[in-house]
Amino acid sequence: EMHVMLLSCCVLVLLMPGPCFTAPTLISGTESSPSTQPPVDLKLAAVSIAYGPSFTSKMKDMQIFFGLNATGVLNSETLEVMTSPRCGVPDVEEYSHIQGTRWNKNVITYRYLLYTRDLPRNTVDSLIASAFNVWAKASGLTFVRSHTNNADIMVEFVTSNHGDMYPFDGPRGTLAHAFGPGLGVGGDTHFDDDEHWTAGERGFNLFLVAAHEFGHALGLKHSRNPDSLMYPTYKSSRSANLLSREDVANINTLYSKLL
Repeated sequence: EMHVMLLSCCVLVLLMPGPCFTAPTLISGTESSPSTQPPVDLKLAAVSIAYGPSFTSKMKDMQIFFGLNATGVLNSETLEVMTSPRCGVPDVEEYSHIQGTRWNKNVITYRYLLYTRDLPRNTVDSLIASAFNVWAKASGLTFVRSHTNNADIMVEFVTSNHGDMYPFDGPRGTLAHAFGPGLGVGGDTHFDDDEHWTAGERGFNLFLVAAHEFGHALGLKHSRNPDSLMYPTYKSSRSANLLSREDVANINTLYSKLL
């Protein structure tokens, strides 16, 4: 994940914000019969071709990030990580630990553009507000819902090609992506509505995914710590303290001069 300033979102390229991912997302980890599931060797070959000459060095960066054996080869272990349900982080680009840009204010507005088909609107409103509140309590930032076109963070549920050059990939795989702080699409957060969004443990919990993506919308990149909310892959069960100490320290470091 968790696909921002083209080259400054989650882990994220021209002088406008670009999402937390730049590389194509692979085939998801959904179950299928042997007759319809492409052989692993074919997947590996397709991905290595897609990434071109810089494939090996980028792959090593990603393997180091996830604590895998840094061979530079896209083996089945690495492929498993890349096809796990996750934020739209670039698979083999920008695995950096340096935090990104920030909003130059402490009151940040958000607006809904399109809702999911899976949940009542008031449930979505509540879950999204709760996700923003996770960061508000940790940082002192304030989030205000807006109905104007100049809201900082636009929230929408979309599918496939949806106008930002970073199409979603259907069920599983990439769950959502967000753009880091900035003008235009900066801060905008998109959820793949081909996923099954829920308020519980089945499907994908909207509160958990939204809280992760809003971290990117505020300027945070991905963490290598599996206990961090900003870890790229989805975990359905989390402790009562959703944010790790690292998450709290990073958001406060980013916004300390404004608060």
